[in-house]
Amino acid sequence: MGQEEPDLYRDTWVRYLGYANEVGESFRPLVPVQVVWASYGVATAYVTADAIDKGRKAAAAHPQDPTRGVAVVDTFVWQSLASVAIPGFTINRLCAASLALLGALTRWPLPVRRWTTTALGLAAIPLIITPIDRTVDFLMDSSLRKLYRAPGEPPTSH
Repeated sequence: MGQEEPDLYRDTWVRYLGYANEVGESFRPLVPVQVVWASYGVATAYVTADAIDKGRKAAAAHPQDPTRGVAVVDTFVWQSLASVAIPGFTINRLCAASLALLGALTRWPLPVRRWTTTALGLAAIPLIITPIDRTVDFLMDSSLRKLYRAPGEPPTSH
């Protein structure tokens, strides 16, 4: 019974690079927009590296299988949705709404409202991860994965 090698992109600190854009969105009220875009660059690099890694592992495990590119596509689409697009949009809207509401409902100075918005965005990140992951699994299992999964194959877990 050998232990399975940990996945660099899912079981180590490298996984947190996928959340860089959520952190960038949280800090949007405080930093230049270029910093936010750079955070999307980090998250996209993470997604791309994970997809390439999964493709290499699939190719090594099944060298004669012509469908091994499915691992790359599945990982890239899943990670793009679950790690970049949906959480980035969610944190962006949460922070924009909280900044607007704080402006309308309080007399706090702008710097306090901006820091409060950033804190709310950062605090929301761990709360949105699991629901978004499960939603993306459901969406992909209900659509894209139907195109390439063998009948009766169970859904994959990320």
